[in-house]
Amino acid sequence: MTEQTTFLDPDPRDWRSRKLQVQPSRWYATVQLNRDGYVDAAHARGHDSALSTAYEEAADRACNAGMDRIWYDGYPGSFLCGSSPRWVTLYVPYPYVEAALEALRVAEIDHDYSKLHALADRLALPIDDWLAPGECELVRGVDFTPPPTTFLRFLRDKAKELGVRLNGRATAGSVWVRPTLPPGARWTRETFPERYPGWVDRWSGHTDPEDASFRPWVGGREQNLSAGATPVEFRTVETPSAEKCPCGMILRETAENDTEHSTHHTAWTFGVRPPKNLTWSDSMAVVTTQSPIAWRKLACQVGRLPQKENHYDLNSWFHLGPVEVTPDNVRAYLLKANGYVIGYLAAHNTNQHYRWDLVDGSRYGDQDGTLRPRIDLVWVADHYRSQGVGATLVQALADDFGCTVADVSWSNPISAAGRRLARRITPGGIWIS
Repeated sequence: MTEQTTFLDPDPRDWRSRKLQVQPSRWYATVQLNRDGYVDAAHARGHDSALSTAYEEAADRACNAGMDRIWYDGYPGSFLCGSSPRWVTLYVPYPYVEAALEALRVAEIDHDYSKLHALADRLALPIDDWLAPGECELVRGVDFTPPPTTFLRFLRDKAKELGVRLNGRATAGSVWVRPTLPPGARWTRETFPERYPGWVDRWSGHTDPEDASFRPWVGGREQNLSAGATPVEFRTVETPSAEKCPCGMILRETAENDTEHSTHHTAWTFGVRPPKNLTWSDSMAVVTTQSPIAWRKLACQVGRLPQKENHYDLNSWFHLGPVEVTPDNVRAYLLKANGYVIGYLAAHNTNQHYRWDLVDGSRYGDQDGTLRPRIDLVWVADHYRSQGVGATLVQALADDFGCTVADVSWSNPISAAGRRLARRITPGGIWIS
């Protein structure tokens, strides 16, 4: 399938015309109603272009059902969701593209939302049945179609949204599940019902009938070791209120990506593991804007770590386009140790500098026009700090340019860690630009 565009208004050349667009991707198709120009024209005339509540509810229901169906089929990624009068977006498997186009057309032109609801009904999955209380075997080809491990992963995500512990196991042709509700999840949902509208406890107090399915034992741990156990009690106590980690991330994990912080923190602590297709012939690599893209991507990846840590607006390395020659010789020094990139220095050459004695609050000296290498940013992985790695990077920059460390210029403003490094290697003062 290729990209498609269908105009809903008589003159397709008019910028105000509403458009139905289909954008194919590997796993699914994005069907989108483009109302951008239509909304601008309505605002210019003083008219209201907002979607009705019934329209938004029908579109959201169809969109959510489509995303569930795509995840059910094995898609491992996420979606960009949001409600706007300018765009109405549906994500659907390919067999449902035509139905999605017709549903959006009828909803927009005729204000008939029944086809959006019908599409949602066609896409809907029997999740409530799959997560019903009690031990159950779901058979592939009868109850579900994806591979059992894919289906089990989908069910775990859906159970997590409900606060349910799945206790599932995939076999060659089926999936065994036993959904149970932990006391903590039940307490949270009963105490804060406004956070979980429509939630109903179907699992507490459930007893399997005598003829219930019995999951075959396949070895390993003994089963039912929690039979007759007393629920854990909870207490409310004061906990540390800090929410920021030294690596720059928020300590509280997000539900969408519960490994984002741990992955970033590991790289911030020990460094970044370079791709296997990059061959290092020595411990330090000098990456320029003319280097192969794999090296420039690695420099950009390492540059994200100090960007997050210090909350900079931009990455210090952003040269990811075509090979280019920069007049100021932009470059990055990557230091590798123990299989990881542990040090990073971004630099370029400039001829506008001032002398500074490194005393807080003191004035700069007169301007100097000598061409010098300038440090844009120095970063060292947390585990290797205060071990001379930063000084090694600055010395490499000076040696590469053919000057002394004292002749290297530093980008202003200099962070507290940068001032400590500068005082250690050039106590008499530095050039600043």
